[in-house]
Formats: sequence, C-alpha cells, structure tokens
Amino acid sequence: MHRIYNVLVKLSGTVLKAAGKFSPKLKDFTEGREDLFSRLEKKIDPNEDHIWIHAASLGEFEMAVPVLKLLKEKYPEKKTVVSFFSPSGYNNKKQHSLVDHFTYLPLDTPDNAKRFLDIIQPKMAFFIKYDFWPNLLKELKRRQIRTFLASGVFRKDQAFFKAYGKWMIKSLKAFDHFFVQNKESQELLYSIGFKNVTVSGDTRFDRVAAQLEADNHIDFIEEFKQDKMLVVCGSTWPEDDELILKFLNSSVNIKFIIAPHEIKAEKIQKLEKRINIPTIKYSEKEGKDLSHYSVLILDTIGLLGRAYSYADIAYVGGAAGNTGLHNILEPATFGIPIIIGENFSKFPEAERLRQLAGLFSVKNSEEFSAILTKLYTNLEFREKTGMIAGHFINSNTGAIRALEEHL
Repeated sequence: MHRIYNVLVKLSGTVLKAAGKFSPKLKDFTEGREDLFSRLEKKIDPNEDHIWIHAASLGEFEMAVPVLKLLKEKYPEKKTVVSFFSPSGYNNKKQHSLVDHFTYLPLDTPDNAKRFLDIIQPKMAFFIKYDFWPNLLKELKRRQIRTFLASGVFRKDQAFFKAYGKWMIKSLKAFDHFFVQNKESQELLYSIGFKNVTVSGDTRFDRVAAQLEADNHIDFIEEFKQDKMLVVCGSTWPEDDELILKFLNSSVNIKFIIAPHEIKAEKIQKLEKRINIPTIKYSEKEGKDLSHYSVLILDTIGLLGRAYSYADIAYVGGAAGNTGLHNILEPATFGIPIIIGENFSKFPEAERLRQLAGLFSVKNSEEFSAILTKLYTNLEFREKTGMIAGHFINSNTGAIRALEEHL
C-alpha cells in the first residue's frame, strides 16, 4: 500500500499542475512549490538550529501560535520554520513575530521528505491537529528527531482505524508524544497500541484567551458602532450570506460588520449589490462619516479577532455550506452569543458549546432571524448566553502547559 501511495502522490503533482490552469487555488498550490528547495536553501542557515512546525492551513496556524510562543520562550536561540500545505494558509501568513521562516510543504514523496529535512535539519518537529504525511513521518523517525502532535484530533473514520489503512499506523510511530483534544482521540490511539497520549485540550483556547489581554482598540469601529447593537459576521461564504441578508436588509437599529472569507473585489461587489441598507467597505472608509452606515464590510485581513471585541452577537461562517466552520473561539472569548450554520459535525468545540447553550445552529434564514431577534430583544437571554461562551473558554485553557512538561 505504501508503494501505491507513493505512485499516487507523484501522479497528483502532474494532475494538480494541469488542473491549475482552471483553478486559481490549485495554481497557487503548484506554483508555490516551484523551486521550493532552492528558496529554502537561501533562507535556512545550516549553522543555526531550527524547530519545524507544520500547520495544514490558517486555522491550524492559530493553534500553533501558543506552541510557537512556548518554543521561543524555552529555546530563544533556535529558529522556527512553519510549513503550510494549503495556499490559503501560506498566502495569508507570510510573516509573524514568532516565525523566522515560512514555507510550503513539499509533496510527500520519499525524495522530497529527505531533501526537506536535509535543508531544515530540525532539532524538533511539531504537527498541529492532523495532516499526517507518511514519508515525512517515516524520515523523522529514521533520523530520530523528536516529533510531537499538538491539539490532535482522531476520528474513527480515519484510515488508521480501518483495515485498509493499517500500513499508515507505522507512520504514527514517529511521534514521541500525542497531545490530543479529547478522550475519544485518546481511546482511538489506545485501540491501535499507542499509550504515549495525553488529553491536553485545544491550544486555540490558550490562543484566544490571550486576546483579552491584548489591545483590541479600533477607532473606526467605535465611530461606526456608536451606541447601536453590533453583529459581527466573520469568515462568511455565499451560503452564509443566504442566511444573513434577509434579516440584515430589514434591520433598522442593528449594525453589521461582515468579514468575508474571500476578499476578492468581484465577490465583495456581488455581496454589496444584495445589501439594501447603507454600506461601506473598509477600503473606502477614509473621509467618510462611518456613523451614517449600517453595514461595514472588512475587505481586508487581520482585523476580525479585534472586531469581535466590539460585537454584541457574532455569526461565524463556514457551516452554512461545506467549506468548514471557522473559529468560534475568537468571539466566545469576548463572552458573546454565537450563531452558526448547520454543518459542524467535525467541530467538537462547536457541539460542546451548543450543548451548553452558548451557541446556536440555524438551518435557514428564518431560523437565523428568529434567534437573532430573541438575542436582540431579550437582554437577559443575550447576557446569559454570552456568559456561557466566555466561561467555556476560561474552563478549557491550559493545553500548552501539558506540552511544556514534555519539552
């Protein structure tokens, strides 16, 4: 099976390159990996010690931030290298104060794994949540490089727990220790013979809790909000717009901030055309009296986390369709109620918060309007729901402390 895997990975490189002619995302995926090794060799000083952290995409990078902070504190002399698999992760995080070098992860062939590790020569390696690559893990094991999984999640439908995927279990032997988010993941690892497992929780809780201590002040949002109720809709997709827009267009005393997941001009334009109340984009705000507008579209990145600090209610996108729910913990840390779409089965934190009644899932625009109306009109209900969300964050911090004990 491993041989078949290697053939398929090599074949995928050719297929993806051809598909890139029709898909901008796949084009970024393949072009970003061109001359990857030569670019890395120019960046990496072989005389310095490096720690490698792999994050599949942007969401996993947010989980990695507390890990990176810990590593910088514990090993200030070592350089950090962060790899991304997806273009969305790499393109949105090309610099960060805790990261010395960003790179794409090469396709997982045996030769690529060897060359990648030859260049970086990491003293330690960290994988965030998942994204297991058999050849890279095999090579890490062969070189006896200490390797950890942080904020890991395992599900019974993964290949490791199926008859056809037994060959992949060998790759997990590369990990010195698994730090997983929940008991289910621990039990699944136990079932295939791994006992080096700690249920530590999700490092994103540590990440978002730290946001409360940061400076979240944004002048233009204060000017926009005034004394009105503010709903912040974060990381939205067209499917989310279908839930939101009917209520938004009928609102009089509520203000909305919309932060679309994709900020391409043509997509923002389509969204603007569907909004019937005064709307302004972040890129056009200079010289305008923002208090006269009801909707502010953030056609930029990097402001959403702080924008949530001004929200009375949050809608988090991704679960109205099948793109994947975005980070509900960012708004929850500010103690506000959260609304999401219905497709969140792969996001245990959302299910837990829903069960606690700090989050509401809606199937259509009618359900969205109903719950938002209740939250808007019933102060006691809104405050109680927000308190549950804030407590949920406070009671789940500490994942990074468990990792620190093993370093």
